[in-house]
Amino acid sequence: MTSITATSASASGSGGSDTRPVISVVAPVYNEAELLAAFCAEMRRVLEEIGEPWEIILVNDGSRDGSLAIMREQHALDPRIKTVSFSRNFGGQMAITAGLDRASGDAVVVIDADLQDPPEVVKALLARWREGYQVIYAQRASRAGETWFKRFTASIYYRLIRNIASVDIPLDTGEFRLLDRKAADALRSVREQHRYLRGLSSWIGFRTIAVPYQRAARTAGETKYTLSKMLRLAVDGITNFSYLPLRLATYFGFAVAGLSLVGVLVAILFRLVMGHELTGQATTLVSVLFLGGIQLICLGILGEYLGRIYDEVKRRPLYIVDEALGFQGEVARNAGGGRG
Repeated sequence: MTSITATSASASGSGGSDTRPVISVVAPVYNEAELLAAFCAEMRRVLEEIGEPWEIILVNDGSRDGSLAIMREQHALDPRIKTVSFSRNFGGQMAITAGLDRASGDAVVVIDADLQDPPEVVKALLARWREGYQVIYAQRASRAGETWFKRFTASIYYRLIRNIASVDIPLDTGEFRLLDRKAADALRSVREQHRYLRGLSSWIGFRTIAVPYQRAARTAGETKYTLSKMLRLAVDGITNFSYLPLRLATYFGFAVAGLSLVGVLVAILFRLVMGHELTGQATTLVSVLFLGGIQLICLGILGEYLGRIYDEVKRRPLYIVDEALGFQGEVARNAGGGRG
C-alpha cells in the first residue's frame, strides 16, 4: 500500500503478539463512546470462546466524542485490540477499507461497533467459512428499533439496485460479513474513490452464502447514517454498478423526440384539415419548461458520472491516518492510505 508520507502501512503485521491471527475483526467507529467499551468486551468474549488467535481493528473515522480515548484504553488493556485513527471524517466505507488494509487474519469479519450486529453471529459466519465459503454475508431477517420509513426505503432500494446492478447484490445486507483471506486481498486491491463495499464484495466473486440473523435495536447513542448519508451511499451504489441512469437519459431523449414529432404531425393536420394553426403562449411555455427539465435531469446524470471520473483522475489517497497503535511497520502518526 502506497503511503502519502515516507512511511508505508503494513497490511500483515500482527502487532503485539507473535502469533499470527486466524480471525481479524474490523470495526469502523464514529462517535460510539457510549457503546465502544461494551462492544470490545462482547467481541472479546465471543472470540475467546471460538478459541483461535484473533485481533480487533478499531478504525476511528474522525469521532468528535471520547471514542479515540476509549480505543487507546482498550489497546492498553489488550494489545490484540489495535487502533487506527483518521485525520478527519472520511466516511464508513473508507474506515472499513483502512481496517481491511491492515487485517492479517485468514478470516476477516467486518462489523459495526454499535452492537446492532450481534457479535455472537460471528460464530455462524465462521462455521460457514470452515465449510469452504469465502464470502459469508449476514442477512437481516428483521430490523428492530428502526422506523417504518427506514425499513420501507431500505427494502425498496435493495430491490431496485439488485434489479439494475451489473452484479448480484444480496437483499437486506449491510457491511456485516466475513471475507476469506483471498477475498479480502481481492477487495483490498480495488482502490476506487466512491466505494460501495456491499457491491464490491459481490463483484469480486468467490463462493458466497448468506447467514440470516436478527438485527438488534440500539441500546445507546444515535444512528450515524442520516438520510443524506444514506442517499449518498445509495447514489454511489447505483452509479458504481449500473449504467441505467445514463440509459434513462437516452430513453428520455428518444421519448421527447417522439413526442415532438407527434406534435409536428398534429400541427400539420390541424393546418391542412381544419384550416387553422395551433396557437397559445401556454402551450409554448409548457413545452419549453418540459424540455428544459428533461435536459437538466440528463445533465445532472452525466454530471454524477463525470464527477466520479474526475475524482479517480485526481488519485488522492483514500484516507489519511493520524495515529495507529498495534501494527508492526507503521508509525504511530502520519501513516497514509494509498491507492494500491
